[in-house]
Amino acid sequence: MMDVSDTTKESGIESAEGIDTEGLSPAVLASAGSVALALYFYYVRGDKQRGQFVGFWPVTILAMASYFKLEEIKQMLAGDDE
Repeated sequence: MMDVSDTTKESGIESAEGIDTEGLSPAVLASAGSVALALYFYYVRGDKQRGQFVGFWPVTILAMASYFKLEEIKQMLAGDDE
């Protein structure tokens, strides 16, 4: 006999399989570009303050991308419950 937790687990696995897992999304590329830009400002131009400021961008970009991806997953799982 299958209980509710097994059914929920199986539907979650099926939903997770449908999620797109691209390796190099635009957010990852933008983060890598901003790291390069931060290194350029810090070492090449000698503008350490601007280099440090730009160096915070990748964290923010990836955090926002993670948030939007989690919201997408949440909506997919909510759609399965209906």
